[in-house]
Amino acid sequence: MWHTISEWLWWESLWLPENVSWSDLEDKDGRVYAKVSQLYAVVPCALCLLFIRYIFERCLATPLANVFGVRDKVRLTAEPNLILENFFCYHTRVPSQTEVRSLCKKTSWTERRVEVWFRRRRNQDRPGLRKRFCEASWRCAFYSFAFVGGVLALYDKPWLYNLREIWADFPKQSMLPSQYWYYLLEMGFYLSLVFRLTFDVKRKDFKEQVIHHVATVTLLTFSWISNYIRIGTLVMAIHDSADVLLEAGKVLNYAKWDQAANTIFVVFTVVFMVTRLIIFPFWLIHCTWVYPVEQFKPFFGYYFFNSMLLVLQMLHIYWAVLILRMVYKFIFSKLEGDDRSDKEEDDSDSVKERNHRPNHINGSGTRDLVNGY
Repeated sequence: MWHTISEWLWWESLWLPENVSWSDLEDKDGRVYAKVSQLYAVVPCALCLLFIRYIFERCLATPLANVFGVRDKVRLTAEPNLILENFFCYHTRVPSQTEVRSLCKKTSWTERRVEVWFRRRRNQDRPGLRKRFCEASWRCAFYSFAFVGGVLALYDKPWLYNLREIWADFPKQSMLPSQYWYYLLEMGFYLSLVFRLTFDVKRKDFKEQVIHHVATVTLLTFSWISNYIRIGTLVMAIHDSADVLLEAGKVLNYAKWDQAANTIFVVFTVVFMVTRLIIFPFWLIHCTWVYPVEQFKPFFGYYFFNSMLLVLQMLHIYWAVLILRMVYKFIFSKLEGDDRSDKEEDDSDSVKERNHRPNHINGSGTRDLVNGY
């Protein structure tokens, strides 16, 4: 049974163009090809990156947070109440007015007291500012390292300047050492993010982030096996270019360097729009859709690879909409929050409501804006 499944899984028509077999991709004549067995190294790499991240956040990011004066907000703790705790954990974190009244009867508390309890309880589960700072610092450091490594691996390659070179002699393209290490680090990093999904800061687009990480790992794995390595390195490089700025903006935002955060946000917006909405769909996806069929007939791998690229592009469009919303608020100085961040709630038990004042460009609104994406 296992033999049958293995034969079906590695059916050459699924992974390779017509008239190309796995035997054609065996090392010979000075050519070295990517091998499926090399993917086993991704798991140890991901675990090593998790360990490096642990050391980085405690030995570098935490002291840096102290230097920048990044402090967690003092939160009021919700009163112990088993009935409300069970409702919070097993029913909903945000009860309706009807549910609040029902809970009032069960606890003999006033509506105001129940509402304040739920606000405080939700705030307790929200990650602190220092955790956000450390997480953003780690991602900024990795993306910076990966982007520089990608540039060094690509700057002298002909397919960076002529996309048709990506498909020259495909799939019989020898793998370079720089490509191997670039792929290994990127795949290990995204796999480590998958491992940390339940522990890292969760935002409102958590589901989209899960889809993105899974699609990225799937895309990199498939491109490795089918020797789509040249186009894979280009896709990784253009993604890292914007991610560096995003995480750098978050770091400056948490440190309350508002002017620098504003500048980084503007640059990030421009880079994101150019790389994700112009270069990625009109150059790279066009390159993977049009040029290959000039050399071989479409096969399953051709459709699968392009489908994964389209999934990423749909996520790019989704995030571009969020960014443009924030840009609109940024321009008109009416920021009262953001489209992604889980904003901390007022947990005061005072009966009087706070006056809501519009945020200004140099105030907390801008910090929420950069933090929002």
